Amino acid sequence: MTDDLKKIIRDQAYELGFDAVGFAAAHADPKDAQALSKFLSLGLQGDMAWLNNTDARRGDPKALMPKAKTVIVLGANYGPHEDPMQAAVLSTRGTVSVYARGRDYHDVLKKKSKRLGRWLADTHGCGIKVFVDTAPVMEKPLAQRGGIGWQGKHTNMVSRTFGSWLFLAEVFTTLDLSPDNPEPDHCGKCDRCRKACPTEALPEPYRIDPRRCVSYLTIEHKGEIAPDLMARMGNRIYGCDDCLAVCPWNKFGRPSEEQAFWPRPELTAPRLSELADLDDAGFRELFSGSPIKRTGRNRFVRNVLIAIGNSGDKALLAAAQKLLDDPSPLVAGAAKWASGRLSDA
Repeated sequence: MTDDLKKIIRDQAYELGFDAVGFAAAHADPKDAQALSKFLSLGLQGDMAWLNNTDARRGDPKALMPKAKTVIVLGANYGPHEDPMQAAVLSTRGTVSVYARGRDYHDVLKKKSKRLGRWLADTHGCGIKVFVDTAPVMEKPLAQRGGIGWQGKHTNMVSRTFGSWLFLAEVFTTLDLSPDNPEPDHCGKCDRCRKACPTEALPEPYRIDPRRCVSYLTIEHKGEIAPDLMARMGNRIYGCDDCLAVCPWNKFGRPSEEQAFWPRPELTAPRLSELADLDDAGFRELFSGSPIKRTGRNRFVRNVLIAIGNSGDKALLAAAQKLLDDPSPLVAGAAKWASGRLSDA
């Protein structure tokens, strides 16, 4: 009976727009908590203090929902329609991570997940809780245990069907459903992701130092960035897809059919000179409904100025100099670095 019910749930999830569905037991795996504790003990969380605040709960699904018996892991394909690396060679334009070029996936997936949860509760009288990267859920280990994919050497999820382009969400439920078989690791001897990292943030397979990762630096890091790292960031102004884009499993993937994830024209290789002109109101208007909005204008313009400094194009010098006296010390500092770098070019 449980397999029949799992098929019904899968079909419902597919109908709602999910592309992958897996089932995992809602119990703690000591290895998950141990890996997190080691990560935190090394101070690798950087500015991500929220990882510390929820350490005790993050390794155990039942700490979030004591009566949960099953975690339904949901995957949504956000595969790009074009080469995500093609803007990297356009020195006067910025590169935005594929995941942030469309609508905020948190909002999109939460609506779909809540609809699935309500259907489960109404149809089967069960308890449910829905999570989309907004609670201390170790979703990648759960996804691997539920057969969705595995954590690659870049530490992100990899799927044999969708490559490195999957968003994750979870529905915790009191339904007692048989778990799916875990997905084994299929990375083999491949090391492309580690070699592709522009800042050497992957010192060894399956381990990342976020403090060097461009995604962390451009999104989570609140302060100034070390000059040696700025020089390696190129024109990446929000996130980085290098380690994801080179994964050979992407050849089996396909472009996302979810229009909410399709890139907005203004976020496809945007002009650095125009982004540098953004004030707070302009920033909030441009990035309404985008995950970029949560970084705030100052951090984002800092990233833009770093890209300007790396452009080697003296035509952008005026854009950098214009911000030398910006009220934000973060912006003014990046403007000084960019101006000096372009003056020396």
